[in-house]
Amino acid sequence: MKVLFVYPKSESLISQHVSMLTEGLRQSVTIDTADSLSALRKAVKEQVPDIIHCHGCPSASTVRTIINVVNKGARLVLTLHGQLEPWATDANRKMSAIIWQKKLVRRAYAVILLGRLEQTNFQALGWNRRTVEIHNAVTTNTISRQEMCTATFALYQKVLDSNTLERMDEPTARMLRAIIKVGIMGDRRWTVALPSEDIDWRALLLYAEHENIRNYVDYGISILGLSVPPIDTTHIAAYFPDDYEVPHTIREKVGEYKGKQTDYLVRFISQIRHQPLLLHLIELTRELYRDTVDDDQLAERLEEKKLTAFTRSLMQVLEEQTALDEGYMPLAPVDNRQTRQIRQQLENHLNIKD
Repeated sequence: MKVLFVYPKSESLISQHVSMLTEGLRQSVTIDTADSLSALRKAVKEQVPDIIHCHGCPSASTVRTIINVVNKGARLVLTLHGQLEPWATDANRKMSAIIWQKKLVRRAYAVILLGRLEQTNFQALGWNRRTVEIHNAVTTNTISRQEMCTATFALYQKVLDSNTLERMDEPTARMLRAIIKVGIMGDRRWTVALPSEDIDWRALLLYAEHENIRNYVDYGISILGLSVPPIDTTHIAAYFPDDYEVPHTIREKVGEYKGKQTDYLVRFISQIRHQPLLLHLIELTRELYRDTVDDDQLAERLEEKKLTAFTRSLMQVLEEQTALDEGYMPLAPVDNRQTRQIRQQLENHLNIKD
């Protein structure tokens, strides 16, 4: 884990706080510091940190630089140090400063507040709901230095354990696809090429947990005989979008299989059009591999229901996500604007939107 502290060197108490965190986290985190805009630009030019921990409310130019790094994949944690408290802000401050401060706060994955009063005043602003109260060991004896550092590290981990798909590297994504394919088919002979690079198993398994596909992933891992570290993903904290719900099987929405399989598959695809979820793509893929599927009849019914265009785009996404073979597709896949929209919906399912 690489963390970059951004702070104003002119603020003595903030500098002491950063020094205390730097010393206390040194054994667990690779830390760099930037106490000026030039130092910040130099630090992010050399390497993109996993987390930028910004202390206080910096200038507009610093905010722009921070947001640019966040757009490249870093995640932002913000400690305000009371600088948005009512008595700490100038009643006549420029509107531009407020705009940039709000942008910074809203882009933060989490905001650390140093006490209950600051927590109450900050929540009244309504700029960010993801807050945690961690007292400052520099200014109070209600918390020890070790306790402060432990709580801060736990927050960093929670931030990185959120929406792991966004930060998942390419080999891990390829391994996930291979595992899903085998987990669907129940046979290692269907294995696509496995990556030889190191795999981020924590990210992979957490993503599977949050998308409620751990049963398929665990089954695929078992069939492939992969050596995977034991990670209890059910007890790992993470942030989720406001509207997040644990995905449920598509059968809970369309009911159990009755009648013609063609009509059943049409109901599957209609539901997926409403809200594409990886769990539902896996379920649909399993159904399409059944020997009893009549592709011609299914194509006709999809045309009747005006689902042809969507299904062609969906087939392309199934090939990418679950490695569905083209011979089992009722319609030829197509990569177009609707395909990109489905991809975006899948990617945004766990995305923190602020």
